[in-house]
Amino acid sequence: MNSRDFSRIYLDYAATTPLRAEAADAMAVAHSEGAFNPSSLHAEGRRSRAILDGARDGVARILGVARNNVTFTGSGTEADNLAIVGTARAAARRGDGRHIVASAIEHHAVLHSLDALAEDGFEITLIGVDERGVVACEAFDAALRDDTVVASIMYANNELGTIQPIEKLAAIARERGVFFHTDAIQAPVWLSVDVPGLGVDALSLSAHKFYGPKGVGVLAVRDVVGMDPLVHGGGQEFGRRSGTENVGGIAGLTRALELADAERPATREHVAALRDRLECGILESISEVQVNGAGAPRLPNMLSASFAGVASDELLLRLDLDGVAVSAGSACTSGVLEPSHVIDALGAAAQWKNGTIRFSLGIATTQAEIDRALEVVTRAIGDLRRVRARS
Repeated sequence: MNSRDFSRIYLDYAATTPLRAEAADAMAVAHSEGAFNPSSLHAEGRRSRAILDGARDGVARILGVARNNVTFTGSGTEADNLAIVGTARAAARRGDGRHIVASAIEHHAVLHSLDALAEDGFEITLIGVDERGVVACEAFDAALRDDTVVASIMYANNELGTIQPIEKLAAIARERGVFFHTDAIQAPVWLSVDVPGLGVDALSLSAHKFYGPKGVGVLAVRDVVGMDPLVHGGGQEFGRRSGTENVGGIAGLTRALELADAERPATREHVAALRDRLECGILESISEVQVNGAGAPRLPNMLSASFAGVASDELLLRLDLDGVAVSAGSACTSGVLEPSHVIDALGAAAQWKNGTIRFSLGIATTQAEIDRALEVVTRAIGDLRRVRARS
């Protein structure tokens, strides 16, 4: 891993991960040897094409799909948009239907894509989750209709870390003849992303969530399906995504994905122990705290905790000043604190909604960092509660 400022403790790996040295090395080689247009027919272009083809083969092998079923995009957001909007529009043109199903806790890359489709006349059904943040198979099945053309349920939630029963949901969708997409962007370091094994029709990834570069993503499909492109031009990426490919970024993505896949068992065990240490320490040291997603299968690196009597933006800023980088489970828009749509979907009581913090650990996190973070969080909560009690 790259060196970093050890005076600070970074616990926001769910937002982004630092670039691995091995991925950076792969990018350097690609930029040096493949710094040409892979669509060109001359020797230089063919050299770039060979690097691109090798990367595509590597990604296809890990994801368990044919090489021409791998589409490189500019981000995970674009991959989500292409899967949902592209497939829905193609299905509507065929006259198959204009109904889409998703969960209420999807990432905004999915939810805002659905908003755009709703403006075009598509009907959207968002299904809720239980108090743990898990989609019920029965609710999903009930939401599907004869005119449903796309269903999208995320593999693991980006705020709670809750893992959805993707294999079961995908099987239901397949039985009903519905195209099933999963946003798997938080998954590769922690969970298998084998497309046939999951039973999904399409899966989205983003390199910077698994120690690859920013600005490059993947959409993998199990079978070639009708999908209208969102980006038009030269017809690259099998006509699904025009634009000269980012060969260096794709090389970095591929190397990072290979390492995530190979190291997954050891990484899970190491980080899960640290996350559990942090969670147990918070529950033992701080009163009036709730762990969101407790009781559900969760990613081993994620902890969403709600603290009564504090505001998440105040707590986030206090922790930042004390050298701990985390994320709030709520967004501040125009100076007004609004609860996260994910926390809101849990049906949590009002006292928990505005005091949520997401801690997300990574492969470089150490026990010493966890112990120091616990001290800082405990002190910060106590100070903020005392200030509020006096006001």
